[in-house]
Amino acid sequence: MEPQQRSPLLDVKGNIELKRALAKAPSRLPLPGSRLKRGPDQMEEDLEPEKKRTRGLGTKVATSHPRAMALTTVPQTQGQTAVLKIPRKTGPRCSTAIATVLKNQKPGPAVPAQKPGTTAPPPVVGRKKPSKRPAWDLKGQLCDLNAELKCCRERTQMLDQENQQLRNQLREAQQQATALGAERRTLEEELARMRAQAEKGQRELGNLSAQVLELEERLGTQEGLVQELQKEQLELQEERRGLAALLEEQERRLQASEAALSGSQAEVASLRQEAAAQAALLAKREERLHGLEMERRRLHNQLQELKGNVRVFCRVRPVLPGESTPPPGFLLFPSGPSGPSDPPTRLSLSRSDERRGTLSGAPAAPTRHDFSFDRVFPPGCGQEEVFEEISMLVQSALDGYPVCIFAYGQTGSGKTFTMEGGPGGDPQVEGLIPRALRHLFSVAQELSGQGWTYSFVASYVEIYNETVRDLLATGTRKGHGGECEIRRAGPGSEELTVTNARYVPVSCEREVEALLHLARQNRAVARTAQNERSSRSHSVFQLQISGEHAGRGLQCAAPLSLVDLAGSERLDPGLALGPGERERLRETQAINSSLSTLGLVIMALSNKESHVPYRNSKLTYLLQNSLGGSAKMLMFVNISPLEENVSESLNSLRFASKVNQCVIGTAQANRK
Repeated sequence: MEPQQRSPLLDVKGNIELKRALAKAPSRLPLPGSRLKRGPDQMEEDLEPEKKRTRGLGTKVATSHPRAMALTTVPQTQGQTAVLKIPRKTGPRCSTAIATVLKNQKPGPAVPAQKPGTTAPPPVVGRKKPSKRPAWDLKGQLCDLNAELKCCRERTQMLDQENQQLRNQLREAQQQATALGAERRTLEEELARMRAQAEKGQRELGNLSAQVLELEERLGTQEGLVQELQKEQLELQEERRGLAALLEEQERRLQASEAALSGSQAEVASLRQEAAAQAALLAKREERLHGLEMERRRLHNQLQELKGNVRVFCRVRPVLPGESTPPPGFLLFPSGPSGPSDPPTRLSLSRSDERRGTLSGAPAAPTRHDFSFDRVFPPGCGQEEVFEEISMLVQSALDGYPVCIFAYGQTGSGKTFTMEGGPGGDPQVEGLIPRALRHLFSVAQELSGQGWTYSFVASYVEIYNETVRDLLATGTRKGHGGECEIRRAGPGSEELTVTNARYVPVSCEREVEALLHLARQNRAVARTAQNERSSRSHSVFQLQISGEHAGRGLQCAAPLSLVDLAGSERLDPGLALGPGERERLRETQAINSSLSTLGLVIMALSNKESHVPYRNSKLTYLLQNSLGGSAKMLMFVNISPLEENVSESLNSLRFASKVNQCVIGTAQANRK
């Protein structure tokens, strides 16, 4: 395709613009490309309006032939272009080229559409429009129409020629479009190959770039490694020079050390001799310390024996809020031989008998009863002062001597308060049980520095109506006290145990507090005339202490028994017995029977009788090993300060006086 040759597409574009200019004015002429030809008879249809105006003159115009087709105008709106007819057999590439040409054409001015039923005025072609003929001049009008028809035929021939030219140009454009399509496909294939080659080149370029970056990174690493090696070489050289200097210094010091070594060896020999002497001295001192410990235990035991293996303390509780104050002189605490500075050991109780009187009718003077014990605690004494007096006795249990401490007295005299303490966990009102265990834990920790190791196992039972119950039982075992029995630990063993009872190892105060709390919940209590909540059973807390000195092969074991006895009040013979009172009666009979047996056992031990009635009561049978000749026993007699309880107080004091007069043989430690 030569560059100077005019493109057929440009010719098609020019012809289309010409046709668009001709189509702007409405005309009655047939459309370009139409195969229908218009005859003279068909033109008469255009004169239909004129015929309607001349109907009054009686003139009739002939109609058109049946095969003729009327010529109608094609109105165009703004934005529309002339339609170019394309043969159906043209391919898609030709259609694409023609559509491209038509797209580049600018739309011509819009022609307003005509209303239906109206005809457009004939166009003026090359001459001036003649003046309007009168209606009666039909011949003139016919001549004008013939002249106009001739002009239209000439114009039709010209347009047919142009149409033929356009068809030829269109055919050439289609051929050119076919050639361009083939060339385009060739170029597209070439473009695809070039793109594939470009992508392959890009991938190769990316791989080469990655290799270059990797090589650059390796090069940088190698350069850094070389620099580090060079730096390390310089440091090693510097270190070698320093080591050489140090070696020279060490050689000089070695020579000096060798010179001093000979002197040091002699000194070491003397130090070894001194160390051997110190070790021998240490062994002697350890032996002496052990001897002093044994001597301390012996003297401690002797001191306790001098105080008496059976001791009785009397404690008077204070007056509680809401109780009547006793009259002056009801309870007196005379001073000791050394005056008020001595702890009180005597108690004087006054009792007035209204049934007695003088001959003159005046009431008799009150009777005074004097009692003497190992120690008397007035109402003002606190729990700490009471424990200080028995702390040395608790120490004897750690040394291997059986110790038994029990509280005796009527209901409401303060026995449980003395043994367990008050509610609320106040340290000031802690009882003997928690204080004794705290003291034992502390002393055992101190003796661990001398080679002694101790273990403690606690049990807590109650004896209710001659039935043993476990106060530490929990869950399904709770409340089945009848299943507990007192048995020997083994054949030929003197140790007693309670079957089905819990024996809990303890090592700190918190564990002991938990056991005491559980025992308070399980203990049998009831409401009596003397107390709203009275203990109706004997509670026995036993702590089995085992000590061992592994270095010397020494062992010791002893029980510490802390007993809270039930109320010792007597029965009222005139009391009416209902269902609840009968149960209280059986409880009181069992309590008094066991307390009476306890007195008989103590008297039998004091008189050194061959038979001691331990088995007459579960209480004395359980405490058998804590009441015999190798044990130390302490009894607290608790009394009420109220005048209304003077009878029960006198009974408790008289029983305690009998026990205080008993003397049991020398205690012996349970050692192996």
